[in-house]
Amino acid sequence: MTTGLILASASVVRARLLENAGIPFEICASGVDESYIKQQRAGEKAQEIAMALAVAKAMDVARENADALVIGADQILECEGQLFDKPSDMAGARSHLQNLQGKTHRLLTAASVVREGETIWSHLETPALTMRHLTEGFIDDYLSDVGSAALTSVGAYQLEGRGAQLFDRIDGDFFSILGLPLLPLLAFLRDQSLLPE
Repeated sequence: MTTGLILASASVVRARLLENAGIPFEICASGVDESYIKQQRAGEKAQEIAMALAVAKAMDVARENADALVIGADQILECEGQLFDKPSDMAGARSHLQNLQGKTHRLLTAASVVREGETIWSHLETPALTMRHLTEGFIDDYLSDVGSAALTSVGAYQLEGRGAQLFDRIDGDFFSILGLPLLPLLAFLRDQSLLPE
């Protein structure tokens, strides 16, 4: 690659997706205050908030890396009009699962690429996931098994692991569910001649 590519995220999953796709990149986690942005944009549609967060993260890192292409990403879970953040503790993870079971929720997965202070690409995916009805015993066993990993995602699950057992139906792109619309991003990088055709 002739230009550096930076992922403005500390997400292990997003980094793994890029690594597995053979993309050379560096990691520089953004210092953006997500809570502040969410408060400032309260009342807006969830997809607008997700995109604003993705852009803000990329812009934050791009300030110190003017020549690089900086990827920002964010994901918001919306269920019946309620927005969910990552659970802060195991009680919160349990509450998430209890609230999401038997319902369909959307993961609003936004990504943007910034260069020299300008957003040159953005994309939003909205996969829908229907969680099955869960017994309290299953929730206990699931949380005991996955432990603190339940605190690393907005829905308290990792679909690529045991979290798959939580669902009846999934509609949408698998990579976007994991946190990054990878295929559209790869197409953009090819368009920029940063990946082979």
